[in-house]
Amino acid sequence: MSPIPPSADPAAPPRAGLLDTRHHVETPEGIDLILRPAGLLPRSLAYGIDLLIRGGLMLLMFFLLIWLGRFGMGLGLILTFLMTWWYMVLFEVLAQGRSPGKRFMGLRVVHDDGTPVGWSASLVRNLLRVVDMLPFGYTLGILSCLANPTFKRLGDLAAGTLVVYRDEEPQVPALPEAPAQRAPFSLSRDEQNAVMGFAERHASLSAARRTELASLLAEPLEVPAEQAEARLNGIARGLVDPL
Repeated sequence: MSPIPPSADPAAPPRAGLLDTRHHVETPEGIDLILRPAGLLPRSLAYGIDLLIRGGLMLLMFFLLIWLGRFGMGLGLILTFLMTWWYMVLFEVLAQGRSPGKRFMGLRVVHDDGTPVGWSASLVRNLLRVVDMLPFGYTLGILSCLANPTFKRLGDLAAGTLVVYRDEEPQVPALPEAPAQRAPFSLSRDEQNAVMGFAERHASLSAARRTELASLLAEPLEVPAEQAEARLNGIARGLVDPL
């Protein structure tokens, strides 16, 4: 039995559009990682979203605190300081490098070696945001991003951090509902992979294509051609849930 080649789900969004470049990192254990640094546009959109969230929270906060008079104004200044300088840091360290804006854009902050960002690195990259804003409108930060192959602003260069696309959690394809069955003969590893590949791709294949593929295996499965598809699905279920 020849293995069925894997095929990408046509309903899945294309990943190529997310790639600005690739950044290869080798861990101390000798494992190669491929990080996908985010470019200027998605980073700007993420920051804009966070800016709107902070602005909305601060507006609500001042509306409530104004009724407390001078005490409320003093408390408001303290909260403004915390929102300005600790909003990003707390989310980056405690939420796996993702502020709400980065989460919405599918981004996260990591160290250059791909490890989660820590307190010191997050503090440095966010404190130096003031420098990135010079002389106005994030001029230095924009120039740094455009000139750097991994789109680092000055804060990232000083802190040793990267803003990368967050890889989606792999999803295990659902198998068609079928009673578990045993194969009529012992299956090799490649043959097991072929059967599982057929069942996992069930939803992405047309009925005619499923019938065509299954009919090729009807004879070795010792069933009529019209029953081969159900037989394959049952064998796949049996491989996952042994009888």
